[in-house]
Amino acid sequence: MTVPSTSLQKACRLLRALSDTRHARLTDLAAAAGVDKASALRLLETLTAEGLVERNPDTKAFSPGREWLTLQAATLCRLDLRPLVRPALIRLANAFEDSAILSVPSGWESVCIELRLGTFPIRASYLEVGSRRPLGVGAGSLALLAALPDAEVDAVLDCIGPALRHYPRIDTDLLRRHVATTRARGYALLLDVVVERMGGIAIALPGADGYPLGAISIAALNERITGREAVMARALRREAEAICATWRGQPPATPDSHKPAPGRPTLRQEA
Repeated sequence: MTVPSTSLQKACRLLRALSDTRHARLTDLAAAAGVDKASALRLLETLTAEGLVERNPDTKAFSPGREWLTLQAATLCRLDLRPLVRPALIRLANAFEDSAILSVPSGWESVCIELRLGTFPIRASYLEVGSRRPLGVGAGSLALLAALPDAEVDAVLDCIGPALRHYPRIDTDLLRRHVATTRARGYALLLDVVVERMGGIAIALPGADGYPLGAISIAALNERITGREAVMARALRREAEAICATWRGQPPATPDSHKPAPGRPTLRQEA
């Protein structure tokens, strides 16, 4: 049985949808949030009155308001991974000439919060800062999913079934297989699954409790990954180890200090 959503829940879904810059029109926001247009407009008008949302009087497009940015700034002071990860993304994009991405989990979705474009002429243009995807859709998103305990993976896959309709090459059975492969391999690899001829390779950034803080990934043409998979995996792992050690305020871990948790990949697993 479907539990009716409260107005507050609908408003929260609209705010999450608005964080993706592709969703600025009322129709797009309502569809992304699963809210009818009349309710979406009423809630967005309330959020606008409270300063959380702004609406362009000419284009009628919605965007985050000043109060949203104030809340965001307060959160980022405590939790922002971006300053720590940016140097790694720059190094990865420079070394491989392809796009390097930082994604973080948000409920049963992953969100791209930082992106460094490579210099190779053909780029992965399907992701931009603020883009959201169901967990498992994309290499970084798959790395985040595989880093969760089994029970949470099951719960996520139960939730994202309807959202996967937008990704005809992906279903929950495929994601379960990829989760198992990611854990065994120690990094996520998706080729020709989300976008034709494009792929990605990624590794999660585990926090002190083992839960993923985020994931770093490289997105490129399939053939630019397959020929360099091992080298890319080692580079991602090296950067991930340094990021996690700095985040925890510890020196980089030695091989003997890692004891793999059951069912999850670790940073020390070899490519």
